[in-house]
Amino acid sequence: MASQLPAFPRTIFTIVEPISLIGGFLGPFIDPDWFIASQLDSPDTSNIAPRDDNARLVALQLGNVYGLLFMVGVAVLYTTTELKVVRNYLIALWIADISHVGVTCWLLGWDRTLDVGSWNAVTWGNVGFTAFLCLTRTAYLLGLFGPDRKAVTASKKAA
Repeated sequence: MASQLPAFPRTIFTIVEPISLIGGFLGPFIDPDWFIASQLDSPDTSNIAPRDDNARLVALQLGNVYGLLFMVGVAVLYTTTELKVVRNYLIALWIADISHVGVTCWLLGWDRTLDVGSWNAVTWGNVGFTAFLCLTRTAYLLGLFGPDRKAVTASKKAA
């Protein structure tokens, strides 16, 4: 039913966001120590301190969650035949976007949150890109991209 969404949100939710989730999945699996160090700081990647197994486990589990979100998103957006399911999925993600950005900004602190020029790639993903996704979901849910397309039924295709 994602084909019923207006063009811009359909492109963001069915192509751009899944690709970003693959990136979120790969980061901790390729280099967990870099991933951990990059959460709040702009680390000198030549001198990353080793992390303990607890921190690595949390990072790898987070990567696993990103992989799960990718699979759930693809499953919902490409297989459901009900637009209500897509909208409820997007509402759940909207709520998660708010908490994701909020928790990141809280731990960054006021000054580092406002110092956008010092953000690293992970902070841009956690705050910048997630805020963009949240705003896109908000605009879609408010109908700012226009109405959803009508579903084409099998009887209409045959005619």
